[in-house]
Amino acid sequence: MENHNYSFEKFDVWQKAREYVTLIYKLTGSFPENEKFGLISQLRRASISIVSNIAEGTSRSSLKDQVRFTEIAYGSALETYCQLIVSMDLGFLDEKDFESIKSLLNDITMKLSGLKNSQVKRLNEHNIKP
Repeated sequence: MENHNYSFEKFDVWQKAREYVTLIYKLTGSFPENEKFGLISQLRRASISIVSNIAEGTSRSSLKDQVRFTEIAYGSALETYCQLIVSMDLGFLDEKDFESIKSLLNDITMKLSGLKNSQVKRLNEHNIKP
């Protein structure tokens, strides 16, 4: 199989989000079995949505589409944050792990905001409404 490199792989935000997915999978591995179709599934799917939407956005030639996929990735990041708070409230996640993953998530959301701002700036330069 040929080795392809895609542009999203070079994005620092994609690399961080990929690290985040791995951390989410490891952390949710210790959640109660009865959460398999609840918080475990929700957190895993939402974290994967972050990296997937960053990747899909880079495949779009339309700047408006790129912004849209970046916004979806950001929304998924906030969704995981909410679910992590609930996980901590329920005692599935301790404060140390929560703070550690929150720090990584803060980095990801800041990078996603920067990416979106850059995309919107290019839209404005081309006189395209976001």
